[in-house]
Amino acid sequence: MPQSKIPAVYDFGLQQVSKTYSASGQQGQLWTSLLIAEMKSPVWLNSNAIQYRLAYRDPTQSYTYANSRWAAAPATLLTHRIRNRIADVTNDKVVSTSNGARADFTLHLELEEFSQVFDTVDTSHVVIRLRASLVHRSSRLLKAQRNFSMEQAAPTANAAGAVQALTESSDKLTENLITWLAEELEREEKNH
Repeated sequence: MPQSKIPAVYDFGLQQVSKTYSASGQQGQLWTSLLIAEMKSPVWLNSNAIQYRLAYRDPTQSYTYANSRWAAAPATLLTHRIRNRIADVTNDKVVSTSNGARADFTLHLELEEFSQVFDTVDTSHVVIRLRASLVHRSSRLLKAQRNFSMEQAAPTANAAGAVQALTESSDKLTENLITWLAEELEREEKNH
């Protein structure tokens, strides 16, 4: 009786504390309370499959690794990672939808791409694209919106390399998102 291979299940691992804000004295830069909504994603990304594309053959086709997968859908993993990181730099001013507390702003995130792209059989890079929208909770008016994109070479041309590069890219993208949020919320504070 042939044995089936047990799939490898990945997440982003343990979150490292970034020195970006704490070292520069900007800890707590985001003064206001923030509700981070569950990230939305297209149907094809709404699974725990690790996606890849063969750009050298047909960049319009998407494939999934048969024996490797995420522990949850990428949007879920990324939402959790972003919430935790923003909570770190705001001294826990991130509000959860489950606790019933009010927040000054809501951050809506839409994941548009989260995949590995093979340029050749042996070389690949990862691509993450998302849109962030900052909305006033009381007026429901859009305060600011920005597209974020991150690409990084994968250390190996396989699922493990994709996971490592996507994790590192997610952390870099999160830091860029936090910088943008701090700028937007500081601008809001100055206007009031």
